[in-house]
Amino acid sequence: MDIFLEWVGSTVFMSRREATEVFSEWAEKGKDKGMENGHAASVHAMLKLAGIPRSETYSAVDVGCGNGWVCRLLAQDGTSTRVVGVDGSEAMIAKAKTIDSEGDYRVTVLPDWEPSEKFDFVHSMEFLYYLHDPQSMLKQLHDNWMNSGGMLVAGVDHYLENEDSLSWPEALNVHMTTLSMEDWKTAMIEAGFRDVELHQVAAKDSFIGTLVMCGKKA
Repeated sequence: MDIFLEWVGSTVFMSRREATEVFSEWAEKGKDKGMENGHAASVHAMLKLAGIPRSETYSAVDVGCGNGWVCRLLAQDGTSTRVVGVDGSEAMIAKAKTIDSEGDYRVTVLPDWEPSEKFDFVHSMEFLYYLHDPQSMLKQLHDNWMNSGGMLVAGVDHYLENEDSLSWPEALNVHMTTLSMEDWKTAMIEAGFRDVELHQVAAKDSFIGTLVMCGKKA
């Protein structure tokens, strides 16, 4: 349910903004490049955990791809056979297509949308906690997005142990589901993932690191 803020001395209420609306504004203002730079260390660590570059061929999808920069990284791996980027922000996808007209980028409404094909590798950075039910999305990714033997690597910066992130929902006026590290691990296991691992990567100064969840589909 949306949270409503009542302005003192008035009857005006303001509902939470959709995350896709915020990201579209950022894309139009060029802030997507800052997101790319800010998340680069975490994503490179995540790809290393996924064993990329790989010796065998694989297909990949980036869920919440923004301007497509991770897709372009994956496409540079000579063994990737297909790379797809999906995002709910039309402006972000438009930016991705402008940068990379040959790439496969799609505007999707998640969690409702499902791909027509399945993938060997599913990557997601800073997407899951914007959903009201990220646990259900993990189950969908496992059941409907991944080939048998496939791997999910998902990173989040907003989680209970990262105290600096707990003010973000109010600061951005956007819904964020706040889960602990143990909550995320339980959600991965209950979604059906095997060999579940949690890592904290790219810690720096007061930032305790991106929480990375890794799991495989049997």
